[in-house]
Amino acid sequence: MSKSIDIQTVNKLIKKIKVAMLTTADTDGTLHSRPMATQSHEFDGTLWFFTHEHSGKVHEVESARQVNVSYANPSDQEYVSLSGTASVVRDRGKIDELWSPLLKAWFPKGKEDPEIALLRIEVEKAEYWDSPSGTVVKLVGFAKALITGQAYEPGKNEKIDFA
Repeated sequence: MSKSIDIQTVNKLIKKIKVAMLTTADTDGTLHSRPMATQSHEFDGTLWFFTHEHSGKVHEVESARQVNVSYANPSDQEYVSLSGTASVVRDRGKIDELWSPLLKAWFPKGKEDPEIALLRIEVEKAEYWDSPSGTVVKLVGFAKALITGQAYEPGKNEKIDFA
């Protein structure tokens, strides 16, 4: 697939999922995951998340930049795992561009809050799983696997290299 089609595929899968899990590495190598609100802009190979400048995740990203972001939509059997390099961005213009009034739930002072920063993640690799939707389709596939003794094939699985 072309890079453009890969980006479109990932965008289609993640744009309806409201929360992602961001995994970073602490200074002792321990992995730490936490939920992050998905931004409403289109995925173009870069992910953006709002954060507090002095949060633990910012500290972790500044010491180990490799991160993973995972998305799950179990009701439609869609899963995406993205890995890449994170950086902290304090650009007020970019904050203005990406700001949504819904973010006031996390940043009550609004977009002028001096504690606001962005996490920018340049995606290098992605993997996704996309199963046929519909309970009947899934049940038929599962039943077929049980009857034939062959492994259940839950759907499409692709690996994408953005680098």
